[in-house]
Amino acid sequence: MKEGDTNHRMQTAGKGKETESPLKLPEGMQPYQLLDFKLLTFNSYKTMNLCCFNSLEQEFPAVLMDQSIAESYVAGKSSDSEAEILKLDYYSLHGKGIKPPWSSGHLQLDEEDEDAAFSTPTAEDRTLLKTCDIHATRRIDREEKAFYTLRAQAINRRTLRPVEPESEFVIKIHDINDNEPTFPEEIYTASVPEMSVVGTSVVQVTATDADDPSYGNSARVIYSILQGQPYFSVEPETGIIRTALPNMNRENREQYQVVIQAKDMGGQMGGLSGTTTVNITLTDVNDNPPRFPQNTIHLRVLESSPVGTAIGSVKATDADTGKNAEVEYRIIDGDGTDMFDIVTEKDTQEGIITVKQPLDYESRRLYTLKVEAENTHVDPRFYYLGPFKDTTIVKISIEDVDEPPIFSRSSYLFEVHEDIEVGTIIGTVMARDPDSISSPIRFSLDRHTDLDRIFNIHSGNGSLYTSKPLDRELSQWHNLTVIAAEINNPKETTRVAVFVRILDVNDNAPQFAVFYDTFVCENARPGQLIQTISAVDKDDPLGGQKFFFSLAAVNPNFTVQDNEDNDYPIQSSTGTLTIRVCACDSQGNMQSCSAEALLLPAGLSTGALIAILLCIIILLVIVVLFAALKRQRKKEPLILSKEDIRDNIVSYNDEGGGEEDTQAFDIGTLRNPAAIEEKKLRRDIIPETLFIPRRTPTAPDNTDVRDFINERLKEHDLDPTAPPYDSLATYAYEGNDSIAESLSSLESGTTEGDQNYDYLREWGPRFNKLAEMYGGGESDKDS
Repeated sequence: MKEGDTNHRMQTAGKGKETESPLKLPEGMQPYQLLDFKLLTFNSYKTMNLCCFNSLEQEFPAVLMDQSIAESYVAGKSSDSEAEILKLDYYSLHGKGIKPPWSSGHLQLDEEDEDAAFSTPTAEDRTLLKTCDIHATRRIDREEKAFYTLRAQAINRRTLRPVEPESEFVIKIHDINDNEPTFPEEIYTASVPEMSVVGTSVVQVTATDADDPSYGNSARVIYSILQGQPYFSVEPETGIIRTALPNMNRENREQYQVVIQAKDMGGQMGGLSGTTTVNITLTDVNDNPPRFPQNTIHLRVLESSPVGTAIGSVKATDADTGKNAEVEYRIIDGDGTDMFDIVTEKDTQEGIITVKQPLDYESRRLYTLKVEAENTHVDPRFYYLGPFKDTTIVKISIEDVDEPPIFSRSSYLFEVHEDIEVGTIIGTVMARDPDSISSPIRFSLDRHTDLDRIFNIHSGNGSLYTSKPLDRELSQWHNLTVIAAEINNPKETTRVAVFVRILDVNDNAPQFAVFYDTFVCENARPGQLIQTISAVDKDDPLGGQKFFFSLAAVNPNFTVQDNEDNDYPIQSSTGTLTIRVCACDSQGNMQSCSAEALLLPAGLSTGALIAILLCIIILLVIVVLFAALKRQRKKEPLILSKEDIRDNIVSYNDEGGGEEDTQAFDIGTLRNPAAIEEKKLRRDIIPETLFIPRRTPTAPDNTDVRDFINERLKEHDLDPTAPPYDSLATYAYEGNDSIAESLSSLESGTTEGDQNYDYLREWGPRFNKLAEMYGGGESDKDS
């Protein structure tokens, strides 16, 4: 064998003559299909250099022989007839990796080839021309194994001994186009920004072909697009998918499905192909500005809404998504820029309008705002699409509510001296109803801030006045709370703080700071210091008062130095300083002290004592004069004029009533014993003791009226059932009431008008005490 060709033929040489034998290798070789080829050998050992036994016995060095067959060779056997076999010699087939699809074969004599003649030895030793058939046991696949290495050896059939060394040959598998291109992914996912220019790369797909790229065009792949035009295109050689249309808009269409085909044999007809699907998504870019759905938005808010209250929201729509749709809101114009504010809500992309300043329906009822919405992320490539912002008009109407009264100040501070009289006005608070229809206001004090009821307030005008004396030393500040409420709607109230500062006056006399226990030696020299005394004063300034001390004239043996305090008015007091006279040694140390002591009244000057005495004398003179004047008052006559004449005038030895009193009883009835009735029990009181009713003895006809009355009076005084208090008694006969005033409790007024003693204030200073006791004040009415 010296060479071969792709037509599955090979040539052999023998005795200087070349013989061409066919090597039948059809495509699609099946298992156990015979590989038929002929070899010629020329040696004296009757051996062939090719054998077909599938026996993996051992490896021997041999001559290398290369043979090639197609991977598509179909399994079968040779067309040579086994009946023509004359004599067989057995061979063994060896080789590393020899396994199916190769199997054993046989040698046969090819008597038809007369050109294979060679020297003819004896009949026993003549050389026989034999052939070896190699069969394929299964379908050959080059992609699994590209070549096989075989070893052959000739064995004498009779002796079973090898007749020549092993020979080695390699069978190479030639590639055919039996594999279509495949993609590593069945479905690809890719994305490309919207509005991209033509030719923008989207994704690259790559298909692989298992065929031999060095043999023909079986592995040359060409890409084409089956679905997705005219939006996308693919490069045939590289598989890069690119955009084919400009300005594709995500808002119109977001998803695209592209089918890519990969075909081998350079895309020629008859090549194998594979496909894959690519899902392409257009990603968003900021190519749409925000837009308000309305040009004018109307909102309403109560005037009582506190600062920070959200009154409504505005929202601009943006066709983009994600950060490209983020919007920032702000107020750019309008008459309510100081009254309202707007805040951007990141989650909902809304503009929340809130109250910035307190609102007042009475001062303004409508506000107009100009609100702007603008994208926060703008792509400079799309500036040509226009400004990425929009505006709208927001009109806010203020609604009226019944507001509580408003004080003229947030707080009040009043200063008053502690010595003012009770009832003095110390200040006035003012409040008004802010509503368009004003309502009267009533003022009152929060009694929790004035537990001692030192102050009171006029309910109508808000005047604050004292109802008790003030004392700065007890309380220097009073923190009050005044309540203003609408009369028509008492629930609408407002409170204000009122601070009352009590100013000091010099109304406290000095006092000794401590108790002094002082002694003096009986041998003390004149001018010797006995004791240093100090005083304190509760009035202002604390610790800064100036005092002067003096001694009464009854103690000429001691003197006190004056430090000339000039405060006005000067308050003085008298204190007692006890000084004991004791026996002392020469150094002034006390040795013995008597029990007697000198009492020195200190603190009152002579002028003060004289003033006190004068006041007492004046008061006594006034009392004496008042008593004398009362005694000298003239009595009014019974008959004021001559025309005032009564028909019935009774004269008694003692003073008595007039005509109205004489008409209260009938003298004849008193003298008539028959008119005397039996004593009756009271119906409204249960008697405590039982008694036997007795008949009052009848008086004689000539009994005097005085005796009769005295007898009846004595009877009632001795009656144990008579009540010990004034009460309404029932008599058998009573006359008309007297027009004279009565001091009896039975005649006390029972109506509210009778209890009104305000007229006592108009009687003058002498009746002020009664007016304070019974008249009552405005504070009582208010409370």
